[in-house]
Amino acid sequence: MDESLAKIRHDRSQRDFPGLKLEDDEYVEFFFKRARVCLMMIWGATFAGLVIILLAFLMVVIGQSHLDEMGRNFLFIILFALLAATFIIWMLALKVYNGNKLYITNKRAIQMIMNSPVSTSINIIDLFSVEDASFRQENILQKMFHYGTLRLATVGDETTYTFKYSDIKPSELRAVTDLITNAKELKAKE
Repeated sequence: MDESLAKIRHDRSQRDFPGLKLEDDEYVEFFFKRARVCLMMIWGATFAGLVIILLAFLMVVIGQSHLDEMGRNFLFIILFALLAATFIIWMLALKVYNGNKLYITNKRAIQMIMNSPVSTSINIIDLFSVEDASFRQENILQKMFHYGTLRLATVGDETTYTFKYSDIKPSELRAVTDLITNAKELKAKE
């Protein structure tokens, strides 16, 4: 690739992904997040939780005649605590959803995995070390919503890196495979 074009792409990658530490001649080719179906599940679960809390609130209001003031206040406190907990869980789920990323550059794969706000990992793999890149869908929901698991297996120590709930397209997988092949060819020339 032309050096000036590589420099432009590097500068754009630095601007678009400021937290990513890239080498001088490195730029982002692909950026993957979790599939949108995960975001829909977070919103759906939050909505269901809010509906249940609202129904419980209505039941307390309707059944006020059977409760004394202290019992009614106690139930309202519990419902407001459940409402606050639902909001906090929703915020944490969104943070975890947004914390899972996979960057494929012209040289490396950089995987950022967040299982919870306190459990994170960052894996960096040189593309020339990747022996196999594959995408797997294991059930009907994954087929319906077009998501699955992207797998990168390395040469040597046989380490496998997986990026679950990815919505990578077949054309993107082919392009990633081409990047891996190009990285291996460049490494062989060195």
